[in-house]
Amino acid sequence: MSSSTPIRHLRHLSSTAATTTSAAKPSISISRAKSKLRSEHDPDKALEIYSSLSKNYCSPTSSRYAQDLTVRRLAKARRFSDIETLIESHKTDPKITEEPYLSTLIRSYGLAGMFDHALRTFEQMDELGTSRSVISFNTLLSACNHSKLFDKVPVLFNDIPAKYGFTPNKISYGILIKAYCEAGSPEKAIETLTEMEKKGIEVTAVTFTTILDTLYKKGETEEAEKLWSTMVNKDCEIDVAAYNVRIMHCQGGKPEKVKALIDEMSNAGLKPDTISYNYLMTCYCKNGMMEEAKNVYEGLEDNGCNPNAATFRTLIYYLCRSGDFERGYKVFKTSVGVHKIPDFNTLKHLVEGLVKKKKIKEAKGLIRTIKKKFPPNVLNSWKKVEESLGLASASDASSISDEDKEAAA
Repeated sequence: MSSSTPIRHLRHLSSTAATTTSAAKPSISISRAKSKLRSEHDPDKALEIYSSLSKNYCSPTSSRYAQDLTVRRLAKARRFSDIETLIESHKTDPKITEEPYLSTLIRSYGLAGMFDHALRTFEQMDELGTSRSVISFNTLLSACNHSKLFDKVPVLFNDIPAKYGFTPNKISYGILIKAYCEAGSPEKAIETLTEMEKKGIEVTAVTFTTILDTLYKKGETEEAEKLWSTMVNKDCEIDVAAYNVRIMHCQGGKPEKVKALIDEMSNAGLKPDTISYNYLMTCYCKNGMMEEAKNVYEGLEDNGCNPNAATFRTLIYYLCRSGDFERGYKVFKTSVGVHKIPDFNTLKHLVEGLVKKKKIKEAKGLIRTIKKKFPPNVLNSWKKVEESLGLASASDASSISDEDKEAAA
């Protein structure tokens, strides 16, 4: 298997001989690894980056994000045996006796949808010499949610604390409520809120917001507004995420309503984020107000925000719908520069529009950039698009313009 070398290297890194084994290959900092992994979609290259991580860190959580990204890349390629090899290799690390460290392994299995492995790791804690508490329990519940086994969470919630002698905390209850909401049972989530109040357990804004979102999604707007009033009356510390849920569910209406909610958020002393402005931009787009939408996009930096993948995806999609493919291409190039490239369907629409408008150089430039940014195993669909549009091979180096080089840099 092509991943055998980085996997073997990871085994070495997890041992006490890590410094000797990795001496021949320069290590990189965790921050540098995270930066590279965000833009690296090739699972083999992701493994190489992860195997180059410097092990000179104090907290297991400092490398968790890099581990999560690597596991996600492998899971997307359905390389579950490699995920198991990677995670199991960490169980020989002396830090395995630290509960937060072991919890990162449970979390990673959950992100890969490998809940049986997550549960097995939790059950191995005694033999690994790791103390068990609500910390690893909460991670296990989250892994169950990540694996979309929502009906199993209440069972674990009732059985495990009784078996091991600890009490669920507000985070545990929040995860349980998340499971009920994901399973489409907000009424059970609301019952759990009542139980929490009786037990004197704090209900966080995150927990309220989870239920609020589910009620809106089920079309129970009146119940959602009642819950919002409850949040306000209980002096719950309402945050930007809570406001964004309300904004999201009114964005299909008039832009003035979205704008009013953003103003209300600002007046409450909260700073609207990229998600807030994305909803406003989307609302303008849906109402055919493209100039206003472009103004929101161009004003993100002045508002202290940066565009994310959803920003680029939405704006490019609606620019294409309005026939403004040239501007769509410019926005695409910006997305490449910040490693936030939109999805296949959005860019397929864009490249087809460029060809229709006789912008062949731009269409080739887009496909050439995509080929440089993604591994061969995910480019089959683009090959079909290229063939259907009658575009020549984008590998002709002589046709690469300075503009395309800049976009692909």
